[in-house]
Amino acid sequence: MEAQENKNNEMDLNTDESVAGTSHLDEKLSEENPLEKLQAELESFKDKYIRAVAEFDNFKRRNAKERIELMQTAGKDIIMDLLEVLDDSERAQQTLEKSAQANGSEWEGVKLVFGKLRNKLQNRGVKAMEVIHQPFDADLHEAVTEIPAPTDELKGKIIDEVVKGYLLNEKVIRHPKVVVGK
Repeated sequence: MEAQENKNNEMDLNTDESVAGTSHLDEKLSEENPLEKLQAELESFKDKYIRAVAEFDNFKRRNAKERIELMQTAGKDIIMDLLEVLDDSERAQQTLEKSAQANGSEWEGVKLVFGKLRNKLQNRGVKAMEVIHQPFDADLHEAVTEIPAPTDELKGKIIDEVVKGYLLNEKVIRHPKVVVGK
C-alpha cells in the first residue's frame, strides 16, 4: 500500500475521491508560456466582447422594429370595431341611393359624414382590399362558397365579395369573405 502511495505522489495525482484530482493539470498550465496564456485570455475576452456587442445591436434593432409595429397598430382594436360601423354606413348609403327618399341637402349631409369616417380611417392606414376578379389566395381571403364561373378566365378567381376585407398598414386586419368561381 505504501508503494502505491509513493507511486501516486511521484505522479502528483490525487486518488482520494473526496478531493478534486486536478493538481497535475494545474502544473501543466503553469508550465505554459505566460504570454501565450495572456494572449489566449485576451482572445477569449475579445470574442465575448464582440458577441455582446452583436447581441446588443440585435436587441436594439428588434426593439426598434417592435416599437414601430406597435405604433402602427396601436389602435387596431378600435379600428376593428369601427370597421363594423363603416360596413353599416356603406350599406345605409347604398340603400339611400336606391330609395326615392334621397333628396338634396339631407343626402349630402349623410354622404359627408360617411366620407369623413372613411377618410379618418384611411389617414390611420386603413385600406379596403380590392379582391374582385383577383386569384383566390387562402392566406388572404376567406371563401364562403364556390359557384360555377361565368367564364373560363374566372375559374379560381373571386367573383363576388360578401364582406369587405381591410388592411392596416399593409397587414390584413380583416379577411374578406368571398365567392370563388370553379
